[in-house]
Amino acid sequence: MQKDVQYYMDQCLDLAKSALKAGNPPVGAVIVLDGKVIGKGIESGKSSGDITNHAEILSIREALKNGYSDKLHLAKMYTTHEPCIMCSYMIRHHRITEIIYGTAVPYVGGFTSKFNILETEDVPKWGNKPKVTGDVCMEECNALNSQFLESLSKSK
Repeated sequence: MQKDVQYYMDQCLDLAKSALKAGNPPVGAVIVLDGKVIGKGIESGKSSGDITNHAEILSIREALKNGYSDKLHLAKMYTTHEPCIMCSYMIRHHRITEIIYGTAVPYVGGFTSKFNILETEDVPKWGNKPKVTGDVCMEECNALNSQFLESLSKSK
């Protein structure tokens, strides 16, 4: 694995651990432009009560807040989980060119499910589909998922 990919995925894993500590699914995301993190997101849909607070969406919101709306089409997103359908729509809307993720999301993933929003080129205004690389740091991401599922079963 490339050194920079590991570096940014390690940041995502740290963010995912923070999400897990707060009782959320362990998802962390960063957006990188020219070697600089311009947006970070920690999954907080469960703790905030706002289902749109996915790590990927929050990382995009932060990049926008930081003044990068006109440069997102040059950026890469790293995330512990395959972006879901909702996050994938936002990624395509902002034309983020590359997605690197840890573990797939069955049924609702924006790349591996039948709702492959990251792959489609049927929406003209979205332009070219992003380059997508999955299964990066997958074991670490899956281990965090197991911890989350274990915490859910204990709380029942």
